[in-house]
Amino acid sequence: MCGRYTFRSRGSGEFYGVPASDLPFLVPRYNIAPTQDVPVIVERGAERKLAMLQWGLVPSWSKEPKGFINARAETLEGKPSFSESFQRRRCLIPADGFYEWQRNGRSKQPYFFQLKDESPFAFAGIWDKWQGNGVSITSCAIITTTPNELLATIHDRMPVILSDDAQERWLRTDARPAELKEMLVPFPGSRMKCFPVSSRVNGPEADDAQLVEEVELRQERTTGLLF
Repeated sequence: MCGRYTFRSRGSGEFYGVPASDLPFLVPRYNIAPTQDVPVIVERGAERKLAMLQWGLVPSWSKEPKGFINARAETLEGKPSFSESFQRRRCLIPADGFYEWQRNGRSKQPYFFQLKDESPFAFAGIWDKWQGNGVSITSCAIITTTPNELLATIHDRMPVILSDDAQERWLRTDARPAELKEMLVPFPGSRMKCFPVSSRVNGPEADDAQLVEEVELRQERTTGLLF
């Protein structure tokens, strides 16, 4: 699962095929949470567009606006909530890091994951549009897969990170399902790094640079009786 992520810099030049100069409203984000609006890249015709979508995909046929923040790669084709979006409405979700939690007894320790060179990347995403009761919601979900060797020590799922070449193919309208599914694999753990961070990230109201600073894990002390 992927429940929080970061996107702190859009860089310069082009932003995933969209001129960065056209995006003055994007600000650094250190704790992007479900239900918030997030930047995504879609392809319309031969042109890429930036859109701000709600994180938490609401299927167009749903009776109520209840969203899914993640979609499992293994069941994309067969699950009604995602199958049509997988075939027709794919997107890139820019990021430069994400959080996962390791369970330790009754508590959970958050870890921050990023590429070793700390460069931005793109999650594989899908989107849909829901309308009801006079409300219109365009929303997205991040696709997840099995973990690589680094993630496996912390969690049993990870978001799909697309290579530069796969980003191009993921957005193609004529891409075949078999070709698309080949992209939904774990990103190499050898190209990533992680470290523990403050539990402040648990609260979606926290959104500052200190969230991605490494913290020292507290060691549990055991006491014994001497006789």
